[in-house]
Amino acid sequence: MNEIATFAAGCFWGVEDAFLAQRGVIATRVGYCGGRTDNPTYHDVCSHDTGHAEAVEVTFDPHQVSYNDLLKLFWECHDPTQVNRQGPDFGEQYRSVIFCHSDEQFSSASASRDELAASNRLRRSIATHIVPAAFFWEAEAYHQKYHQKNGGGCGF
Repeated sequence: MNEIATFAAGCFWGVEDAFLAQRGVIATRVGYCGGRTDNPTYHDVCSHDTGHAEAVEVTFDPHQVSYNDLLKLFWECHDPTQVNRQGPDFGEQYRSVIFCHSDEQFSSASASRDELAASNRLRRSIATHIVPAAFFWEAEAYHQKYHQKNGGGCGF
């Protein structure tokens, strides 16, 4: 049976690319999560009034890729020490968040964060939030698989 994981790590286009390339990932969708506005649009989220983060919902086969493997990819595909930004993109919607769908995901995410922090590989403290999964609002169709449809990529 497939499982769901949800991650926010900056612009959802590049994050989606990273997860799509992972063996065992069945599907992805980009959208908005963790805010207070129902059915937000990209324009709404960019207004900084919704509280949503740009997120990627990942459907995966746990027999082919573990949640811990997805967490490893999450930590590698962005800078988890940046607060409300990734690279040139800034704002609350670009924050780093792991949205957990179960107690097991929460425990694994917390343990992976603590392991990364203890490794001293990062020069600053981890700013990533680990929270229970919120309702996932799918982004507009033109955002889905954006780089596949339009070329480009974020160099992951």
